[in-house]
Amino acid sequence: MRFTTLCGPFAICRLDATAEVPGWGTSGAFSSITRTANELSVICEEAYVPADVKAERGFQCIQLEGPFAFQETGILESFLAPLARSRVPVFALSTYDTDWILIQKKHWENALVVLSEAGHELVS
Repeated sequence: MRFTTLCGPFAICRLDATAEVPGWGTSGAFSSITRTANELSVICEEAYVPADVKAERGFQCIQLEGPFAFQETGILESFLAPLARSRVPVFALSTYDTDWILIQKKHWENALVVLSEAGHELVS
């Protein structure tokens, strides 16, 4: 399968479940907002995240080349399984058209090698 990378770095933020969606959380070329009963998660470019926000920072992002039909199976697994075997921690999410994988910068180069060895192609 083919994938691209997004310019980063990105942060994965945790806010209180009742917090308003922050304007900074929707800035940049890629962001994701998820609310549950327990939290509001914001994923966005790290540069937009205020210093006092609880966040894990320093992630790079892979975009699987979609779109994928809802009936297709094993797409995300084909990326996650080789990364897991190589002990590369990931944060994965899906949108309507595709899947996204965030990987901490310290694991980035290894992840790209692992994905290439698994037969996936990085495209510019």
